[in-house]
Amino acid sequence: QLMESGGGSVPTGGSLRLSCSASGATSTSYCMAWFRQPPGKEREAVASLDVDGTVNYADSLEGRFTISEDKALHTLYLQLNRLKPEDTAIYYCAAVRFWRCPDRLDQYNFWGQGTQVTVSA
Repeated sequence: QLMESGGGSVPTGGSLRLSCSASGATSTSYCMAWFRQPPGKEREAVASLDVDGTVNYADSLEGRFTISEDKALHTLYLQLNRLKPEDTAIYYCAAVRFWRCPDRLDQYNFWGQGTQVTVSA
């Protein structure tokens, strides 16, 4: 079970840290990832963490976001910095029991309920 938290409303340039509590899914066995769905658009990949610790980010983020984990707490994080209005979206964490995070959304079999991030101009 995955549960996100930490969303909110911030002005342009602000920061947020999203958390994803993963009960039963640990990064030693599961690839963990963050996705987002902007209003009226399709869900898109943001960042991922492979079982071996390899991280990947969407090219469009320009280095503003950082994915990390606390293995002891079974929690995945996404630090969002220098936020822009176009970052406004529902952010989801996802997991799949595989060593490498897949590209396709339909290959993830665990999803959280999402947390809203709103960035005002």
